[in-house]
Amino acid sequence: MAGAVQIDKLLQTVISQKASDLHITSGQPPVLRAGGHMVRLETKSLEAEDCVGLMKSITPERNQQELQERGGTDFGFAFGELARFRVAVFKQRGHIGMVLRRIPNEFLTFEQLGLPTVVAELITRPRGLFLVTGPTGSGKTTSLASMINYLNHHCDHHIITLEDPIEYYHKHVMCTVNQREIGVDVPDFPEALRRALRMDPDIILVGEMRDLDTIQAAITAAETGHVVFGTLHTTGAQGTVNRIIDVFPTSQQEQIRTQLSTAIIGILSQALLARKPKGMVAAYEMLVVTSAIANLIRENKTYRINSSIQTGRKYGMQLLDDALFNLWKTGLCEERDVIVRSNGPAELRNKITLAKKGLLKDDEDEDGDEEE
Repeated sequence: MAGAVQIDKLLQTVISQKASDLHITSGQPPVLRAGGHMVRLETKSLEAEDCVGLMKSITPERNQQELQERGGTDFGFAFGELARFRVAVFKQRGHIGMVLRRIPNEFLTFEQLGLPTVVAELITRPRGLFLVTGPTGSGKTTSLASMINYLNHHCDHHIITLEDPIEYYHKHVMCTVNQREIGVDVPDFPEALRRALRMDPDIILVGEMRDLDTIQAAITAAETGHVVFGTLHTTGAQGTVNRIIDVFPTSQQEQIRTQLSTAIIGILSQALLARKPKGMVAAYEMLVVTSAIANLIRENKTYRINSSIQTGRKYGMQLLDDALFNLWKTGLCEERDVIVRSNGPAELRNKITLAKKGLLKDDEDEDGDEEE
């Protein structure tokens, strides 16, 4: 079977080049995304039937059917012991295309990821909602896998993950870890969450908090004595709080503000940037929900969250733009890359300009932040 031979070779290349993604589409050779750049492989251009062959060699029957019916499908598979891949298969101009995202087999430590040190303290609390946010491809899955792995080595808990699809595989170490895949083990997120609460969990990971039912169930689970991890595609802590509240009808928003203010313990917001000379590095925004911040959420004063993060450095908080400024200042990232990722590009550009002229006062010059 030609497809199988070929795909193995391509996946081997992805792993040896440490690429994050493999793109397969007709009319060009396979393309790797490595260090943030798209790189064409020096092989022949793929025809439509090559793409079909490659797709069939890895796609389960159930997913091939979904592709026919709905024009697209997602699944995960293991490439031996070397890595796992998350695959999106789709149709474009009537032909088959695929993107395979590499999920490394080893877990990275908080230090390797450069995560804010306060994370370890927050996630070992007895209950509460901890959110990890950022755009697609910003490394949320990797950060969450690292946190689950940390808990697995430090606590004796029951962890349930609800994922679509399952990416990192966790072994039972000190914890019992049950991973449920949406669409395979359970039909959808709200249903999975309702069931999870009857399974004596300590920790629940909710892959995506997309809709009202899921968000409501996650907040309730966090209030009733569980640690709940959730992800959203928002940028910045302030925007995340607003986004959660805006999902609800106006008549319920006040009640949700109150519930959220007691349930939420922290928001980690992240962005991934190209690192000089090669590789990637993450910038983090960290909101630790103190009683003062809980009050801001309850009283609908979320516009004051950013200034509270700035003054809350002693609690382990930091703004994304300060983390980005540091990446530029320490020479890890290009100026244009940090400005593009920033929540306030004009202010950051101004701050960098002042720093270049040596006009920044010491207290504005961030210290004590950890990078990769």
